Amino acid sequence: MQKHKRKPLFFFLIPYMPWLLLLLGIDLFAVLLLWIADAQAFFAMSVVIALAAIGLFSAVSYVLIRLERKKEQTFYEFLEQPDEYHEELLQKAVSLTDRDAVRKLGDCLREQQKEQIRMQEKICDYEEYVEAWAHEIKTPLSLLTLLLDNRREELPAGIDYKLDHIRNRMQESVDQMLFYARLKGARKDYQFEHIHIRSCIEELIEDYRPLLEEKEFQIQYSLADDLVYADRRGLCFLLGQIVSNSVKYCSEQPELYMTSFLEKERYVLSVRDNGIGVRSCDLPYIFEKGFTGDSGEGRKKATGMGLYLAAEIAKEMGVWLRVGETRGSGLEMQVVFPIVR
Repeated sequence: MQKHKRKPLFFFLIPYMPWLLLLLGIDLFAVLLLWIADAQAFFAMSVVIALAAIGLFSAVSYVLIRLERKKEQTFYEFLEQPDEYHEELLQKAVSLTDRDAVRKLGDCLREQQKEQIRMQEKICDYEEYVEAWAHEIKTPLSLLTLLLDNRREELPAGIDYKLDHIRNRMQESVDQMLFYARLKGARKDYQFEHIHIRSCIEELIEDYRPLLEEKEFQIQYSLADDLVYADRRGLCFLLGQIVSNSVKYCSEQPELYMTSFLEKERYVLSVRDNGIGVRSCDLPYIFEKGFTGDSGEGRKKATGMGLYLAAEIAKEMGVWLRVGETRGSGLEMQVVFPIVR
């Protein structure tokens, strides 16, 4: 059961303060009457009267505090497990006028619990459907990849690049959908390990090679064979979204630079292009879901999901995705990794 912050004792007496003050007033009035009736007897019994008043006030306060603490504890237990048993315990702890409200609250909480269970079942069904669909769509994608690998020479000139483009776009859309479901789902299956960043980049460039060659990208990277601590699938997806954006919004003579450096005990991977970039007024919003900006015709067809998913995956892995250069000089995205030894 969840622990709750312990409240000061006087807090439980606040609802009863008018009655306690009335009790104190009655004691003082009785003392005043005794003093008027017989001042000598009053002074003789003053100590006894004071002790009796303090004892009575303390006893009443002690009983009230215990009752309120028990009521509070019973109420918290009822909130965490609003079944009929805990509802009955709470009804015994509260006054008669509050029992009807407790009954209605119990009915409402139990109905919400049932609705939450139904929604959780729907979410699980949706996750299973998405995973099954993604598994099924991989078959035609694999066949298309096999065709391009083995029969590329038999295809008319230019068709192989178009098929490569289609395959990469389909694969990217499937990956986005899977990672979105992964982020929003209740189950997480990240596998963190030390990854050679250079090998990860080389694998990524190989995956995007048809698109990069079609756009005639000049690729330069200067990376040490450093280790970063992350989930490999998540990291490849994150970097893939950055490279995909560079391809979508490239210039006439596109270039892609990848470098790494250390910054205050952190490892920074920089991916920079010379494309159309992002307007400075749009920079604060580029990681928001659905944001596309107005940098060129290409963004009108964008979904605004790529960098959003990349930023969310970065948070899940405990790394930091940030932006550098603005429009006119391309765009630089930096992935900052904490050094884990």
